[in-house]
Amino acid sequence: MSWHLDERQARTTRLLSSQAPAPSPQRLVQILLGLVWLADGALQLQPFMFGRGFVTGMLMPTAAGNPAPVASSITAMARFLEPHIAVWNALFALTQLAIGAGLLLRRTVRPALAVSFAWSLLVWWFAEGLGGILTGSASPLSGAPGAVLLYVLVGLLAWPRRETGEAREASGEGAGRPLLHVGGGGLLDGIGARVAWAVLWVGSAAMLLQPANLAGGALRGALEAAKAGQPGWYASVLSGAARVLGPYGVPLTLALAAEMVLVGVGVALGWRVPALLGVAMVLAAVIWVLPEGLGGVLTGQGTDPNTGPLLALAGLAWYRARPELIARRVMARAPVASAA
Repeated sequence: MSWHLDERQARTTRLLSSQAPAPSPQRLVQILLGLVWLADGALQLQPFMFGRGFVTGMLMPTAAGNPAPVASSITAMARFLEPHIAVWNALFALTQLAIGAGLLLRRTVRPALAVSFAWSLLVWWFAEGLGGILTGSASPLSGAPGAVLLYVLVGLLAWPRRETGEAREASGEGAGRPLLHVGGGGLLDGIGARVAWAVLWVGSAAMLLQPANLAGGALRGALEAAKAGQPGWYASVLSGAARVLGPYGVPLTLALAAEMVLVGVGVALGWRVPALLGVAMVLAAVIWVLPEGLGGVLTGQGTDPNTGPLLALAGLAWYRARPELIARRVMARAPVASAA
């Protein structure tokens, strides 16, 4: 029996040492977040963004419904940018491209994330109108609480851990820990990550339960609004969804709010975490494809992919598997040939 155990251990060691080191789950989230920032920068370079329409059609409207101090600050910023919007927009695009490139390089992840936090908060205020959360009509189906706010959240989860922690993980120390870990391991981890996750999803459910979103035609209206500027085939898909789902808008909205509460509270308390994170991914995909219209990236006027992909990326950041423990468990269960 001792010989069998030694042989199994040796096989596990050979398997782990023969494989090229894969990026850690946290590093993978950093890379994916960097790619999203690069996509944002590329979208900012669309011709529409260099004209006055970007100011009058996208920035100024976010002031509507906000409290007077917020609305006036947004309007003042838009008027300041308008005379030289082409120059400012080029700077906006370069900033986002620089953040994305910085996240792709290990040595510049921390400064890139720090810049992204400051930039995201500015964009959230002046370009997204605080995600509309103070207007009384904000809905997670149309992008609330704001895509760039989720960039901050994912960035906090993806903040690089101390080298000592990385070394312990690489060496397999703490093999008795759970295979699955809830929390990103960055600046938000443990209780902080759980609270943030619950606030995100339960807060989204609360926004769905506002009177404006429980009106009979609210869901149909969100789907119809997503059609603007879309290619014909996609506009037809959204029209079909509006026809099929529109009559059941209120019960569907209530069911969606209940699922969001379950996802938020369940993951935070550690109930069926893999299954509930799977539900979160499905919800993020459905919201992105239907009422968010893929963030408008096919219209020539989308500035970011909206919240759908970021919700999915947040789920990945919370769900960290330990590859070296998976390999050990697989090898421990594998049959070992008996000695000749």
